[in-house]
Amino acid sequence: MDQSVTQTKSPSIQAAVRRRRVAGLMKDYQLYALLVLPIAYFLIFKYVPMYGAAIAFQDYSIFQGVTGSRWIGFDNFRELFAMSQFYQVVRNTLLLNFLDLFFSFPAPILLAILLNELRTMWFKKVAQTILYLPHFISWIIIGGLVYQMFATKGGLVNNLIEHLGLPAVPFLTEKNHWLLVYLGTGIWQSAGWGTIIYLAALTGINKELYEASEVDGAGRWKKVWHITLPGIRSTIVVMLIMQLGHIMTIGFERPFVMSNPLVMDYAEVISTFVYKAGLQSAQFSLATAMGLFQALVGLIFVVLANTIAKRFGEQGLW
Repeated sequence: MDQSVTQTKSPSIQAAVRRRRVAGLMKDYQLYALLVLPIAYFLIFKYVPMYGAAIAFQDYSIFQGVTGSRWIGFDNFRELFAMSQFYQVVRNTLLLNFLDLFFSFPAPILLAILLNELRTMWFKKVAQTILYLPHFISWIIIGGLVYQMFATKGGLVNNLIEHLGLPAVPFLTEKNHWLLVYLGTGIWQSAGWGTIIYLAALTGINKELYEASEVDGAGRWKKVWHITLPGIRSTIVVMLIMQLGHIMTIGFERPFVMSNPLVMDYAEVISTFVYKAGLQSAQFSLATAMGLFQALVGLIFVVLANTIAKRFGEQGLW
């Protein structure tokens, strides 16, 4: 008897559930409509190109395409790992990214805290606008500015140094000096824009905590150390995990524009290697194998960083 009643009611229950779902979709259809373009972007530019990863396992011919090219297994990876240049570009990519992580990652955090401590609102808004601007400047333009500023002959900085009676400094032609210029330029370009996320996180901190700390006699720096930093710790951890996920991924424009033959021991990275192998030398399979290796290592770093964050009680990415 009970089973027959359940069987008769189940279709009606399922229909009611479907009606509620449809009603929910219709109620918020504007929000779901906003998702169409982002979903289409990721499908077209992120997921569909994964089909081309098969090139890494083929003797790819541009005339035969992916479906017509001969499969050769892991031969491209064996050839890649046998190249001495492979280890150089991996070393340089890790070196530049770890240095960026060490110096560039804390910069927006410190900058956001300093901006948050400003009490003059008009000055705070002007400062934010000025700090955001470098993010919108192309690396081609930034590269030109760097050469105008730091060139050994004719550069503004070296002209000032020579006027002081000192020898010119090879900022762009000596490896260690070039590395400092590379890191400093990256901080200048990205730090201001990176403060947006941390400033948003700072707005979520309960203001009553600051008021209570003032009653207890805490100064400004103690508030920062005991309230501000713990309040944005979860955001810092998530951003750090995402940054570690890109530890093997380095932008093409920055090292390509700022490099020159005298500093290639540091400036030759995975992105420039892929460009030269894939486009200049038409070694498409080899370049794809390098890109696939790069993505795999990045995935490993993300999983490890997320696992470590979970072990320390943080939220992580998943």
